[in-house]
Amino acid sequence: MNVIPIPCLSDNYSYLIVCEESNQAGIVDPSEFAPVWEVIQREGVNLVAILNTHHHWDHVGGNEELQKKIPGLKVYGHHSDKGRVPGQNVMLQDTDKIKIGNLEGHLTHNPGHTSGAISFYFEDSVFTGDTMFAGGCGRLFEGTPQDMYQSLNEKIGHHSPATKVYFGHEYTENNLKFALSVEPENKWVQEKLAETIKLRKSGKFTTPSTLESEFQTNPFMRCDSPEIQKTVQNRDPGNDLSPSSILAVIRKMKDDF
Repeated sequence: MNVIPIPCLSDNYSYLIVCEESNQAGIVDPSEFAPVWEVIQREGVNLVAILNTHHHWDHVGGNEELQKKIPGLKVYGHHSDKGRVPGQNVMLQDTDKIKIGNLEGHLTHNPGHTSGAISFYFEDSVFTGDTMFAGGCGRLFEGTPQDMYQSLNEKIGHHSPATKVYFGHEYTENNLKFALSVEPENKWVQEKLAETIKLRKSGKFTTPSTLESEFQTNPFMRCDSPEIQKTVQNRDPGNDLSPSSILAVIRKMKDDF
């Protein structure tokens, strides 16, 4: 499997997933047509599928033009997003399997950012859209703090620590600065932030991360951290310090960061 990140819009990532044995490919979240089509043409692959993690316009903007270029293209999305994902013709349920050439993947339904948010798994990689970012998570537009906690920590997070995490936006530097504000003594965050600043100054991507790194640096996956709990208590003295209550407070803090 070859994964090619494609920068789109101001800070989005689409991902071309290529089965190197068959030359078939799928595109995760084609934010816009032109940069995605350029890479498809450059790589000479046979695009067979669009894999949408959720319905937001900045993840589905290229769907219809790609379908015009490639009649019969499959457009995957969660069944609850029917009517919200342009051109969607395959309605997925939790744990359904997907094939791209000889690559077999599956999905996990992980609500929180939106009610129909899903992540796609192929080999040692997960494509999380706006559910899990490097050092962060998406805003809670259609879900609860409990939804997001479970999606990050129990659904996505139960996979191997070595799993590569391909996320939907280049928010890493800002996310880690926020992580440091709620857990300033976290050495992993300090180190990853310094590394991220160097990468971005040299024009490089911060995708992918790994689940191991996220459990070390992502505050929304560190609700058991005494330092984060202290931060939450200072902000909200009556907080019961349950994981979802902690996530609710730090998500609101991140909204205002």
